[in-house]
Amino acid sequence: MKSDISFPSVVGVSIVIGLDPVSTGGHEWKVFVMNSNEFGIRNVLVTSKGYGEIDGRQKTTGILRHHVENLPPHSAMPIELIDPALFDLCNEFWVSYYKDDESNRIFDKKFLFLPGSIIEENMSFIPTLQIRGVIHG
Repeated sequence: MKSDISFPSVVGVSIVIGLDPVSTGGHEWKVFVMNSNEFGIRNVLVTSKGYGEIDGRQKTTGILRHHVENLPPHSAMPIELIDPALFDLCNEFWVSYYKDDESNRIFDKKFLFLPGSIIEENMSFIPTLQIRGVIHG
């Protein structure tokens, strides 16, 4: 039964939404998957979507899917650009991956950025990326 299935905890894997500098001198909002562990992760799948209400009307974004073959320890990978107009929606990211330890156990977790949570007051400096952003882990 379901109670017999082991669901391993996700530790050290995060989603970051941050301001990434561009060569023209400005910034782009990007979504990153970040591995803060001492081990690599592989076959990382990220599914993203936005949903909620704006101006009294229900809005839903398309579903995006991303794959990262390998994410080394203490590293991050950009997975998509994000329009700040979507910050008024719930932004959901499902992350699934395997550890590099050959155990073949899948790890997965849902990361949810609530409307209004991607604001200056919630931003911090992310050393791994060398940018400012909102981290959810």
